[in-house]
Amino acid sequence: MRVTFTANGKPVEADDVWEGESLLYVLRERVGLPGSKNACEQGECGSCTVYLDDTPVCSCLVAAGQVQDREVRTVEGLADENGELGLVQQAFVDAGAVQCGFCTPGLLVQTDALLERDPQPSDTDIREALSGNLCRCTGYEKIMDAVRLASARTCERAASE
Repeated sequence: MRVTFTANGKPVEADDVWEGESLLYVLRERVGLPGSKNACEQGECGSCTVYLDDTPVCSCLVAAGQVQDREVRTVEGLADENGELGLVQQAFVDAGAVQCGFCTPGLLVQTDALLERDPQPSDTDIREALSGNLCRCTGYEKIMDAVRLASARTCERAASE
């Protein structure tokens, strides 16, 4: 079957998609957006998190056919229109929260979604928002630092506008 949707603001057509094929597979293998990572394929690690119509979802659990005529935004879509790192992406780099990088795409999408809902989340809110994203490298303190930094920058930007 053919699946048409919007990925990061651009129209996409994927042909010969099997009905049970995941959105993650289509994004990585057919559309050329490898940022979302394939780890558990059970929706438990969050490495494949993308926006589907502005809601974060585990793309490994979404059948490709479910995205017909819908909007998907991946970690690549968090960058600005010039290809520069977005605010959340830059905060992760600046805080040293990018370790092996495998879980980072999902954490970035979840952090972006959190700050959209609540630009000044508490540490409890951050932990709750990121509870579905597993990092197997080390502790989460650098990740927490990155979210706090992104929050501060989001608030600074809002105050200057």
